[in-house]
Amino acid sequence: MPFHPTRPLGLAAVLGLLLGCTSPAPSGPGGGSTSLAQVRAAAGKVDGAYIRANAATTVDWPSYGLDHGESRFSRLTQIDTGNVQRLGLAWTYDLESTRGVEATPLVVDGVMFVTASWSVVHAVDVRSGRRLWTFDPKVDRAYGYRGCCDVVNRGVALHKGKVYVAAYDGRLFALDADTGQPVWSRDTIVDRRYSYTITGAPRVFNGKVIIGNGGAEYGVRGYITAYDADTGDQKWRWFTVPGDPSKPFENEAMARAAKTWDPAGRWWEAGGGGTAWDTMTFDPELNLMYVGTGNGSPWARNKRSPAGGDNLYLASIVALDPDTGTYRWHYQQTPGDNWDFTSTQPMILADLRIDGRLRKVILHAPKNGFFFVLDRSTGQFISAKPFTEVNWASGYDAAGRPIETPMARTADRPREIIPSAFGARNWHPMSFNPQTGLVYMPVQNIPLTLMDNAGWGFNRGSPGEPHSNIGWNTATIINAQPPSSALSGRLVAWDPVAQKEVWRQEHAAPWNGGTLTTAGNLVFQGTADGRFVAYDARNGRKLWESPTGTGVVAAPVTYQVDGRQYVSVAVGWGGVYGLAGRHTERAGTGTVYTFALDGKAPPPAAVPYRLNALLKGVTYDPSQVQAGTAIYVSNCAFCHGVPGVDRGGNIPNLGYSATAVIEHLDRFVFAGPGVANGMPDFTGKLQPADVEKLKAFIQGTADAIRPKQP
Repeated sequence: MPFHPTRPLGLAAVLGLLLGCTSPAPSGPGGGSTSLAQVRAAAGKVDGAYIRANAATTVDWPSYGLDHGESRFSRLTQIDTGNVQRLGLAWTYDLESTRGVEATPLVVDGVMFVTASWSVVHAVDVRSGRRLWTFDPKVDRAYGYRGCCDVVNRGVALHKGKVYVAAYDGRLFALDADTGQPVWSRDTIVDRRYSYTITGAPRVFNGKVIIGNGGAEYGVRGYITAYDADTGDQKWRWFTVPGDPSKPFENEAMARAAKTWDPAGRWWEAGGGGTAWDTMTFDPELNLMYVGTGNGSPWARNKRSPAGGDNLYLASIVALDPDTGTYRWHYQQTPGDNWDFTSTQPMILADLRIDGRLRKVILHAPKNGFFFVLDRSTGQFISAKPFTEVNWASGYDAAGRPIETPMARTADRPREIIPSAFGARNWHPMSFNPQTGLVYMPVQNIPLTLMDNAGWGFNRGSPGEPHSNIGWNTATIINAQPPSSALSGRLVAWDPVAQKEVWRQEHAAPWNGGTLTTAGNLVFQGTADGRFVAYDARNGRKLWESPTGTGVVAAPVTYQVDGRQYVSVAVGWGGVYGLAGRHTERAGTGTVYTFALDGKAPPPAAVPYRLNALLKGVTYDPSQVQAGTAIYVSNCAFCHGVPGVDRGGNIPNLGYSATAVIEHLDRFVFAGPGVANGMPDFTGKLQPADVEKLKAFIQGTADAIRPKQP
């Protein structure tokens, strides 16, 4: 924000300016203000004991999933089914970002800590909607293309006066909560030759700040690391898959896992995958933390482990000792993952009465389409049932192994796997209401067909394999044949004991936001088509909605300040699906919307999405369209979508570019202006002749779909 010489500067502003952080600035109407002393007191009291105590009242929202079990269930009742229609805007706050916003805000004593794209942290005064400070880790924007799924960040952790944020480029920061000034930082990446990124929120368990990473599409080995929350000293690191078997394994868990991989595939050269890029929970009574692990690298098991095998610990829930990182148990949800079926989707810890006895369980609905109930003390499989359409497995047997269908591992021709690699659920959080006994989760279908790429080689670009020329290593051809299932999105209320759906709300599109549920019998969720909605938690009846200007992907929170209950959601369309696709006609910067009963603040101005006419006028050789198609897929498709067919998400669709842009495409492809926003520099990756083929594909596709004149 600009410096205004006529505005009086308080102590927090002076400190912010001296320390290089942004000064406070108004960003929405509101009454009262939060002092520097209140900021210090708020953040300073948060530790594990405080998070556990707050779970009894949920006045604050001090950690990512509200409590250690990440239930996202608020006990606040000021807003309920009887008065939710009176909700109105209390204030909005501009996050000043144009890429995806996936963060869950943390709020303690009227101070909000929330992140925007590129891992920028904002501290906001809830009483007034005013900025307290911002911190920008200054991620090199040229690093953007080295992650699969947008330059997003899901939030921060708080502990004893520090705010912890993991930057997209893999650095972990501890910030002074008063000012946003870094106290310490650590590079979490073991080898900078590989494309590791971080998009998830850290957690703090037993005085250790714990973070995983992403990058399995690029060929990395997954791990999570624990650092001393006070000093930043590394305490332990646990790898999720084994390394090179010619070298000593780090621990017995890795030695056991190696027996489930075929060394003929030399999996360690492509990393193996298993990145722990999102979910972690903690049971302080058992002193166990639980982490979900990711997909294989490459996706195709035939390439990384030709003789088969379960390939531990891919697509698993793993229990670790949070003090030492020692392996305790695991349950693998998708043995021998072959379809990008990560188990990194948010999990919930609950105590449920099952078959007449109370059990400590994990509730989990990962990408693969089955809802799992596991004993969290032992990892024992209790049950798994499909919560959506599934065709890769018919169910799970009594031992907890999937019963695969014959088409699941067909490798030599395209087959439509349902759910797809986008997942029946992705990272968007679900919530559990112990009053109704129901879990509320976003469910979707984004269809794809898959086929093994027989010619795959690690880091060897392969025309037709998506983004393989810019680092992806999936060994999979995607959509060589068009899929036939329908695009869909819905909100599902699920009974985890009976393992059945209780109610659903159909949405206009997939990629809807995470959920929040309350003791006021409410469920809140944002949607891909730009609405924030409240439902009756008991029956799914829609009670209230408000426009948000653009699609919502993040999950909302609720909290109480000075006796008033608020509901906040960070809005900003994006994520891997939101790069190329959208379902609103409006666009805008990332914004925190905060609601309260009888709120009267004006909404931000709605900005129509600007879409040029379908591209025309670029001269091209029609004989180069087919070759251009393969080049486009291996370099551009997942960011820019299909020219003229998709409409663009937070990245433009090239089929609606100005003619001059495509005519001079070389100026954008080779060290072009887009590099400053995360686009690859294709110098050395493409040749001028390749650019001519790309132009043929882009203009040729636009011409092919253009309505013909009678």
